[in-house]
Amino acid sequence: MKNFISKMLIGIALFAMATQVPAMGKQKAKKAIVIANFGTSYLSALENLTNINDKVKKEYPNVKVKFAFTSNIIRKIWHSRRTDKEFIAANGDKYNDFFKVKGILATVADLQDEGYTDIVIQSTHVFAGEEFTDLTSYIHGFNSITTIKKKFMPFKSLLLGRPALGKPGIEHDYHEDLKIGAEALEEDIKLAEKNNAVLVYMGHGNEYFSTGIYIEFQEVMRKMYPKVKTYVGTVEGYPSLGNVLEELKKDGVKTIILKPFMVVAGDHANNDMAGTDDDSWKNMISKMGIKVIPILKGLGMNEKWANIYIQHIKDVLKDNNHNF
Repeated sequence: MKNFISKMLIGIALFAMATQVPAMGKQKAKKAIVIANFGTSYLSALENLTNINDKVKKEYPNVKVKFAFTSNIIRKIWHSRRTDKEFIAANGDKYNDFFKVKGILATVADLQDEGYTDIVIQSTHVFAGEEFTDLTSYIHGFNSITTIKKKFMPFKSLLLGRPALGKPGIEHDYHEDLKIGAEALEEDIKLAEKNNAVLVYMGHGNEYFSTGIYIEFQEVMRKMYPKVKTYVGTVEGYPSLGNVLEELKKDGVKTIILKPFMVVAGDHANNDMAGTDDDSWKNMISKMGIKVIPILKGLGMNEKWANIYIQHIKDVLKDNNHNF
C-alpha cells in the first residue's frame, strides 16, 4: 500500500512539473505602444488625445497603450491635480489616467522595468520640428545602450513612428504624407464652402527649425481644394499671423473659418486663436472687417487624421519586420 501511495505521489509531482514546462520555456514578448504628445491642461481638449488612444487600443487590443506628455509644465499641472481637493470633488476619478502621466524617458523606463521588450513610440506631432527631433534623440539614446550579453539588452525593439506630415528621409516620401493629411481635412473644406468662407489654420510653428512645411501644406490644400482657399499661419516662426493678414487683405476675404492646426484645441486655440485679448487671431482678423467663425476643435477629433497615426504605427512595424 505504501509503495502504491509513493508511486502515486511521484506521478502527481511529475505531472505538475510537466504542466509547468511551457511557463519555463521561452516567454512571449510583452508589447506596448506609447502615444507621445506635448500634452494639454485643458479638460475639453483631452478628448482629442483619448480619441487617438481609443483608436490605437481598438487596432491593437492585446497591446498595452500609454500616454507620455513631453511638456514638463503640463505634467506638473496634472501631478498637482492629484491633491487638488476642488478638482477631485468636481471631476472624481475621471482623469486618473493623467494624474501620474510621465515624460517619454520615464514612461519607457517604467515599461522596461515591467518587462515590456517591444515598444513603439508614436509621435502625435504635426511635423518633424523641435519636439520630434528631441523625441528622436531620446529614442536613439535608449537604442544606443549595449550590454556584454545580448540577452540583457533592455529592449528587443524600440521604434519611433513619424509625425502626421512625415519627416526627412527616403523611407516614406513626406510629399505623400502631405497629401494624406490634406485628404483628412475634407470636412473643414466643406464647412468653409457651406459658409461661403475661406479656411484659416493656426499652426504652432517653431522658432528654431524651418517651418516651410506649413507653406508646402498650404499649397497642397489649395491644389486639392481649389474652390476654397486655405491659409496657414503659425504662432511661432513663418508664416506668421502678419503674413496671413496681408494675404487676407490682398484677396479681399469677407468670411473665414478659423481652426487650430494642432492635435489638441488647448491653450493656443482658446487664447491665442479665439481668445478675448486684442491680439488674438480672431480679434486681429475681425478688426479688418472680416467675419470670423472660430472652431475650437483639434485634429485629434478628426477620425481620418487620427487614423494617420494608426497607419504610421503600422508603417514603422513593417519597416522593421515586426508585427503587433
